[in-house]
Amino acid sequence: MENHGRGHDPRPQAGGAPPPDPLPYEGIWRFTAAAVDASVPQARRAVRDLLHRQGVPVSEDLVYGLLLIVSELVTNAVKHAALLSPMLAVEVAVGAEWVRVSVEDNHPYRPTALEADHGQTGGRGLLLVREVAREAGGVVDVEHTSSGGKVIWAALPLKPATLP
Repeated sequence: MENHGRGHDPRPQAGGAPPPDPLPYEGIWRFTAAAVDASVPQARRAVRDLLHRQGVPVSEDLVYGLLLIVSELVTNAVKHAALLSPMLAVEVAVGAEWVRVSVEDNHPYRPTALEADHGQTGGRGLLLVREVAREAGGVVDVEHTSSGGKVIWAALPLKPATLP
């Protein structure tokens, strides 16, 4: 995997004030990989190592959830998009209070989370991703790219979700 740079949170701040200086762990990192099975564990390791190296304040449970999400999203890209998209990209964006992982491929098909069919052995990856994100207080979405592909992402809060 290659690292293709980093940045900071580009979201505008309320009241037109200049954004505060980013925290030491904030940034955006992008890795590219071939759409092959070996990229699944490579992506997991790259994300885990990045979070550790940057000192991102993540709990063990949050790391586990993020790595599960990365595994599922990269596996989906390998299994369903490789024919039209021989490369995929994994992006990790870390803000002061959130972390977002995304996987991009150049296949135009926009997946939907299928209802669980208990007789089916596959097809539950996006359901699992949505559930992991929901339990962590996060969100998942799919967006089209300008090149005709798609990005599937999950954003999770760095602080544990609080119950009312």
